[in-house]
Amino acid sequence: MLDVSILDRIDEIKKIDRSDMLGHCIKTPQYSEDAVARAEQTELPAKVNISRRVSIKYEKPRHIVVTGMGGSAIGGEILRDWLQDELPIPIEVSRDYTLPAYVNEDTLVFVISYSGETEETLSSFADALRKNCMMVSITSGGPLLSFSKKLNLPFLQVPEGLPPRAAVPYLFFPLPILLEKIGVLSNVREEIDETLRVMRSLGEANSSRVPVKNNSAKKLAVGLADTVPVVYGFRQYSAIAHRLKTQFNENSKVVSKYEVFPELNHNEVVGWEASEALTKHFSVVIVRDRNEPAEIRRRIEATKSLALKGAKKVLEIHASGDGKLAKMFSVLHIGDFVSVYLAILQNKDPTPVKTISAIKREMKKEISVIDRVEDEIQKIVT
Repeated sequence: MLDVSILDRIDEIKKIDRSDMLGHCIKTPQYSEDAVARAEQTELPAKVNISRRVSIKYEKPRHIVVTGMGGSAIGGEILRDWLQDELPIPIEVSRDYTLPAYVNEDTLVFVISYSGETEETLSSFADALRKNCMMVSITSGGPLLSFSKKLNLPFLQVPEGLPPRAAVPYLFFPLPILLEKIGVLSNVREEIDETLRVMRSLGEANSSRVPVKNNSAKKLAVGLADTVPVVYGFRQYSAIAHRLKTQFNENSKVVSKYEVFPELNHNEVVGWEASEALTKHFSVVIVRDRNEPAEIRRRIEATKSLALKGAKKVLEIHASGDGKLAKMFSVLHIGDFVSVYLAILQNKDPTPVKTISAIKREMKKEISVIDRVEDEIQKIVT
């Protein structure tokens, strides 16, 4: 029997949420403000001399690549979705050991690893160096920070000690500030300031002190309990839907998936023709926007009425704010709260990610990517 009342018992929440992931949710606007301030104090050089043979010029790029894994990559996805309708420069997110073949000296590469130890990202760092890319590292420490300092490459150091998924503000908000410094964007503070205001308001409205009956995040968590969450987004909410999915994975410790309109109407919907014995284990969360395009609205309503009858629940998260960025982060912020409350309902501490840690330990037994990257850097600089 689901004990919904536990979400209103703050002492019980603290016993389950031992590492205070809920506190990180509350502090997201504070982390975001700090990230902006750090980025504003970070200077990009005109040129970096790596060796007598290798130098990097920092000019307006022709393409942008964000390389990272997990929570360190989601900021790049958000940046891409936010700017894709207005920025003529392509943005790509790379989640691998190597960068796309096209990257060169005209490519700005943001190398992002919260820990500074992510082996795929360190390998991409070396790849970017080989290809003479403009590089900026964002990290809390580790080899990525050491390599950046050694080569005099620009970097932004963020506070250590956070779960990487809680550090997303530090891994996203520097990006538009730094892009403004290099001449790609302008006047970004207005949208960022509105985003911070919206998140502060939502944080107060969805905090643990607000009871279930008045708390939209707690209500959504209750609706998702004992089901597999399926998140549907569209356009600028593609990365946000992905973020919600990964938060359900890491915080709530449940299997989850995400899809995006209109593509999901060309494949995903047929899966709902399965027997109700299967589909009743799934709940759908649809991201909504009061200004969503008419064709997307029609597709959402048609999908709800024609395809999702077998789902246990069909729920919605409505974006808040006026600007695109504020709306995107409003959904992300609510989703973070939902994922933590869903963990509380299952009596699971949201913070530990035991399986991820176990796989990282296993990978280190076979090969040291850090040693390989060090060797490659040494070859480049000598």
